[in-house]
Amino acid sequence: MNAAIVQKIIGILLLMCSLMMLPPVLVGLIYQDGDIWPFIEGFAALVVIGGVLFLPNRKYTANLSIRSGFLVAAASWIIVGLAGALPLYLSHNPELSLTDSVFESISGLTTTGATILTDINNLPHALKFYRQQLQWFGGMGIIVLAVAVLPMLRIGGMQIFKAEIPGPMKDQKLTPRITETAKALWYIYLGITVMCIISYYMAGMNMFDAICHAFSTISIGGFSPYDASFGHFNNALLEMLAVFFMAIAGINFASHFVAWKSASIKTYMTNTEVKVFLAFLAGASLLTAVQLYMTGTTTTLFESLREGTFQAVSIGTTTGFTTESFYLWPAALPIMLMMFASVGGCAGSTAGGIKVIRIILLFKMSMRELYRLIHPHGKFLIKVNGKTVNYRVLDSISAFFVQFLFLLIVFTLLLSMFGEDIVTSFSASLSALTNLGPALGDAGPHYAEVHDGAKWVLSLAMVFGRLELFTLFILMIPSYWEY
Repeated sequence: MNAAIVQKIIGILLLMCSLMMLPPVLVGLIYQDGDIWPFIEGFAALVVIGGVLFLPNRKYTANLSIRSGFLVAAASWIIVGLAGALPLYLSHNPELSLTDSVFESISGLTTTGATILTDINNLPHALKFYRQQLQWFGGMGIIVLAVAVLPMLRIGGMQIFKAEIPGPMKDQKLTPRITETAKALWYIYLGITVMCIISYYMAGMNMFDAICHAFSTISIGGFSPYDASFGHFNNALLEMLAVFFMAIAGINFASHFVAWKSASIKTYMTNTEVKVFLAFLAGASLLTAVQLYMTGTTTTLFESLREGTFQAVSIGTTTGFTTESFYLWPAALPIMLMMFASVGGCAGSTAGGIKVIRIILLFKMSMRELYRLIHPHGKFLIKVNGKTVNYRVLDSISAFFVQFLFLLIVFTLLLSMFGEDIVTSFSASLSALTNLGPALGDAGPHYAEVHDGAKWVLSLAMVFGRLELFTLFILMIPSYWEY
């Protein structure tokens, strides 16, 4: 493993992260309602630390091995999460502990959307904007952004890209060169964000709110500059626009790229994962609406459809926006919604969860075993979009599912050890691993009352979920560190 090249990359990432401190300074100067010095100090600190890591190794060139790629990916999210906490910790409104600052930062960067803040309405505009911006940068991944820059510094980026990009089929590239792939992803991401901003603005939001909510919608993050989240607006048109853009962000960005290049929506109509994903959202919305109406939670059919659709899509895509306190809904509704989050969006999207393609393949694998019981000598191939899925992909998905359940149990037990009840422990662990945000029990309204030790555990769970388990798990294998 080459320590010099790893230090160089981490230095570049910290220098890039320092630039995240500048837009909130501009927002603070515009609104004149808060202290901008935490962001200036954060910018200076990251420039110094990033420079110390980068400058001594700036002339060093080498190919980045797969082993180093995993280390960079894992270390980057942890280091950048700590770096993002700087202005939150230095701020005097609100005054946050180190634990709360790191939790909020990692929650933003991993697009989880779990918050410890309880009076968001009265925060300075600069801090409100910063929280939303964290999610937007985290959505596509700071590392993917770095992949577009690293080749210019003669550092191969494919290893980082493979470790960071979500989904089981990581070897598929949109373009022949990884640099162009990363740029294509960012152009699409930026383009959809701009469309979302314009749509929100035209539907009644002011420009600040439109930008902030577009950032968290397209990143599937769920942060809002209001305590009531999306319910602050009580606007059916805005909610339907949010449903549309959450669904768009939950679709594989490779599909968006192909659709844009071909100027046709045929790619969506012929993609199995996209069709199952949209059917899942439609079914989840209808099921939620029916239960809301039958339990008397809502009084009219329109209200049931409106609330049911928004909440099911928001939770199902792991965005985490809310219009109502769903954790207080009766019967099995809250648990059912949390289960929707475990599915999540498509592979290669900004959504969290297990991913739709994995659910499809797990179902096909289980059906294959049933067919084998009936026809012991039969050969049954598993196909998606008419193509046979490689056995290594199937093995990877089986391993992912086992590791997901293992971590869910471990994190639930750890939270219980810190005194949290079983509902809070299980739902918060599931929420963190799927990068959802909202949870049940004591974590329903916010995470401010959760034990500090539990917050550190959940912060780790968020990073595990964002990097899809393997990238951190592999660092725990002794043979990984053998030279």
